[in-house]
Amino acid sequence: MLPNAAAPAAVSARVGYLGLGSNVGDRGAHLRAAVAALREHGVEVEAISSLYETEPVGEILDQPDFLNAAARIRTELEPEVLLDLCKAIEVEQGRMLGGQRHGPRPLDLDLLLLGDLELETDRLTLPHPQVRSRRFVLEPLLELDPELALPDGSRLAAALEGLGPGQAVERVQPWVCR
Repeated sequence: MLPNAAAPAAVSARVGYLGLGSNVGDRGAHLRAAVAALREHGVEVEAISSLYETEPVGEILDQPDFLNAAARIRTELEPEVLLDLCKAIEVEQGRMLGGQRHGPRPLDLDLLLLGDLELETDRLTLPHPQVRSRRFVLEPLLELDPELALPDGSRLAAALEGLGPGQAVERVQPWVCR
């Protein structure tokens, strides 16, 4: 069951960015369901990038390619409450928590940025630790905002330019379900 994310919060709304990915089952349907669930729980989804076909990155490379996107959101939720909502949506879409790290999954929702917050807890680091090093994150994010920068002022376009070869990412279609 998803947590009640629509409860009143003590902070004003922040703009944030989520990474969405899927490489099991109907990948597009999993991403659309995630966006719908976010909206149903009080998270305003302002924009969604195109869909990108991406090769697996990380510890397990022998798995199906991912379908990835990024979403710009606006929310009053505190960071860990938003994280809990994202994890609950993953489970609703069939993800087994505690499974193989970087393994195949029907849905992966990553909290990448939330306003100008810099945060490190046992459960969450903001900005996301790999936001600068993952082409499948950077390309969709920069489609949404080519001038996007981290709280320390470093531009994500410069991070993308600094990536070496590898990490195949191909834009396959615009987001079709707003």
